[in-house]
Amino acid sequence: MKIGVYPGSFDPFTIGHLDVLKNAAGLFDVVYVAVLNNSAKSPVFSVEERVEMLDRIIESEGLKNVRSGSFGGLLVDYAKQIGAQYLIRGLRAITDFEYEFQIDAVNRHLDPGIRTVYFMANPAHSFLSSSNVREIGEMGGSIEGLVPHCNYHYLRERLARQK
Repeated sequence: MKIGVYPGSFDPFTIGHLDVLKNAAGLFDVVYVAVLNNSAKSPVFSVEERVEMLDRIIESEGLKNVRSGSFGGLLVDYAKQIGAQYLIRGLRAITDFEYEFQIDAVNRHLDPGIRTVYFMANPAHSFLSSSNVREIGEMGGSIEGLVPHCNYHYLRERLARQK
């Protein structure tokens, strides 16, 4: 069984993330979307809120082979824990590749059996990041079409309160 884990902060999950997830779900038997619990960051949404938003996306998109969860610590340890052999990452631009290349080297050092699979962003989403969405939403701009529809109203209201 081919199991992949798609890790990230997902603060919040965007349509770019969804594009990567749908592509991965078509290649793997099971995909775990895993929210990183990183105490060094100050996310807008709690880990629990991000997992709840993921659950809504998984259900609304009918992604039967996708599971949500969270982890802290090393990604390779989490991958072992859930039986994943593959790490799933999205690439938007060359700067993403440079960062991901370094992370891949570290992960291979920690676990030589792990492999990273990269999905190129749809060019229409190449500008999109969670931080863009947060900034637009906090300043009262429209995030419609930038986040999965099932979470749009929740995100719009919540980000508007962040000011």
